[in-house]
Amino acid sequence: MRAAFIHSFSISSLLLLFASARAGPLFLHRLDQAPIANAPGIVLPPMDTTHDPKTGEPILSDIVGRDRSINIFSGFTRDVDAVSARLDDSNKNATILAPHNSAIASLPRKPWEDPKDYDSLGSEAYAGAEGSGRANKNLQTFVNAHIVPRSPWPENEKVETVAGNTVWYEVKDGKKFIQPGNIEVLSVADKVANGQLWILKDVLNYGQ
Repeated sequence: MRAAFIHSFSISSLLLLFASARAGPLFLHRLDQAPIANAPGIVLPPMDTTHDPKTGEPILSDIVGRDRSINIFSGFTRDVDAVSARLDDSNKNATILAPHNSAIASLPRKPWEDPKDYDSLGSEAYAGAEGSGRANKNLQTFVNAHIVPRSPWPENEKVETVAGNTVWYEVKDGKKFIQPGNIEVLSVADKVANGQLWILKDVLNYGQ
């Protein structure tokens, strides 16, 4: 489910615009989407919505784009077709571990960049159709590392993310922390028919 204005910011189009600017703030164009919604005279098309066909309740795909503090990550989930389809499936429960915008913005490299690609292919690693495909694959790994195919998810239960990394969480002084890494859960933003949306203070290890 993609609104036209979100689709226009797909990873493929961004890569075409900035393929030669390895050090440029590629993902910051997603941050620019937030003020647009409130700009005078700007009318955005309505978002598609999908609900659980059995109960009529909202599902994960309905809520992942609501919170502006994670609009970078929510945009990424729409760029990865398999993840978008999963969140749209009321029969597949999940816990979304969405990093705050500031956590993604402070990464030393873009979520679709892998140092090994630059080592083997140089500065043009993400240029052209092959480069775009390579970036999409890396981005899928990043997003999948933040999707836990379990909800409800009990404390201390070790679960593999969709990317295959083992994670669990502990509660300390009333706060949840994702392990390994001791990543603080800032809030449980929403609970719906097929899962929960958690907002993280930092990015999980995604294996690149």
